[in-house]
Amino acid sequence: MAASGHDLLKTVPSGDLLIGGERVHDTTAGAREQLDPSTGGRLATVSLAGPSEIDTAVQSARDAQEEWLGLSPAQRRDVILRFAQLLDDCHEEMSILRSLELGAPLKKRRGANMAVEYMRYFAGWVDKLEGSTIPVHPGLALDYTVPEPYGTVAAITPWNGGVVSAAMKAIPALVAGNTVVVKPAELAVLSLLRFGELGLAAGLPPGALNIVPGAADAGQALVTHPGVDKISFTGGGATAREVLRGAATNLTPVILELGGKSASIVFEDADIDTAVATTVGLALATMSGQGCVLPTRLVAQDTVYDAVEQRVVEAASSLVVGRAFDEGVQIGPVITEAACEHIIGEVEAAVSRGDGRLLTGGARLGGDLADGFFVEPTVFGSVDNSSPIARTEIFGPVLSLIRFGDEAEALSIANDSPYGLGGLVFTRDVARAHRVAGRLQAGSVGVNAFAPMPASAPFGGVKQSGYGREGGLAGVEEFLRPKNVYVDLSGP
Repeated sequence: MAASGHDLLKTVPSGDLLIGGERVHDTTAGAREQLDPSTGGRLATVSLAGPSEIDTAVQSARDAQEEWLGLSPAQRRDVILRFAQLLDDCHEEMSILRSLELGAPLKKRRGANMAVEYMRYFAGWVDKLEGSTIPVHPGLALDYTVPEPYGTVAAITPWNGGVVSAAMKAIPALVAGNTVVVKPAELAVLSLLRFGELGLAAGLPPGALNIVPGAADAGQALVTHPGVDKISFTGGGATAREVLRGAATNLTPVILELGGKSASIVFEDADIDTAVATTVGLALATMSGQGCVLPTRLVAQDTVYDAVEQRVVEAASSLVVGRAFDEGVQIGPVITEAACEHIIGEVEAAVSRGDGRLLTGGARLGGDLADGFFVEPTVFGSVDNSSPIARTEIFGPVLSLIRFGDEAEALSIANDSPYGLGGLVFTRDVARAHRVAGRLQAGSVGVNAFAPMPASAPFGGVKQSGYGREGGLAGVEEFLRPKNVYVDLSGP
């Protein structure tokens, strides 16, 4: 067995809020114990923001706007680049923190690197955000636009997003000249609080970036606050509806990145080994299936369905489940006891309804792993796409296999979902690849591979997967609004 995360870290970071450049321990909402999902044991005590702390954080962000915008674009760019470098320098620490908080195997260290990539990409836009001139009456008038920040942005991040979600929301908001209040989900906040510290060390003005973990009351206070000028939210659909109701109080504009039930379409001419390895690696092994864009439906053509099913079962059954710091582990626990019970409940209900054939998994792991929140990688075969197991975002290591006959049916199945976040297409036919990718109702499509979400590409969904985009220039422009200026040159 490898060393524990506690052994690898010199110290677990403070769980105190970060408001106006200061740590806040005593709060009106009290504190909660953050647990290690690998063991069920206490990891840290985390202070929680209540409405009072949210109000202070928003005011702090508003107070910092003048100083942040007072810096030249080159100065702001350099602050973000220093921030990225500090995060890069802390890569090992942040990887260990991520594994402690989420139970993700330590070898899967993409998170901090991905955040750094986003930060460096966004920093490059600071001095390139330009307006334009509008042709009106040459010689008589000048009309031009100026891109302006909204002001104060509320960024509500999910527990599974970590510093990547913060980098995708807070950094482009800062690049556009806004100041930010980040409210992470209270289940995993230590890496976000450390992220905020690094921002201060990089030269962000106190209050430009505030980190305020909190529960639903904190979120409600944030989205209804009159001092918030734009909201960016990642999470579930039910909470998103509450966010929209709250935002309506002040008609605050909102970006939503929500759930998904992505389909991985495997045609008969596909490289089946690649298709199976990619889909199983994402749907079951990545974050133990706890990801909005993961392909939790595998839609295989009739002619290769049996071969695909056999290989999926073999791949899923061979996944090594264990604690984050154990050698050779490929899949860790789910985030909480409640999540574990929810996933098992969904699986048992699917079996009871006859949604499909349970091919492997479906139980909670015991033995040496009994204290943690471990669910077996689970696969259902011959699933009807209309069944709940194929339509519900379970948020756990559960994969549904569905048959199709021809291309039209594959598209019908893939698009017959309330969600539209991502999709995968496996085929050697280039024309078919482009045709299907173009007709999939999804914000991102990968052909013969998972779209790796490069920093320069926009990411987001359609239908109940949300609206607005993160990443790319589109992700920066979400936090800018154009001002039009018309100047009469006719004069006296």
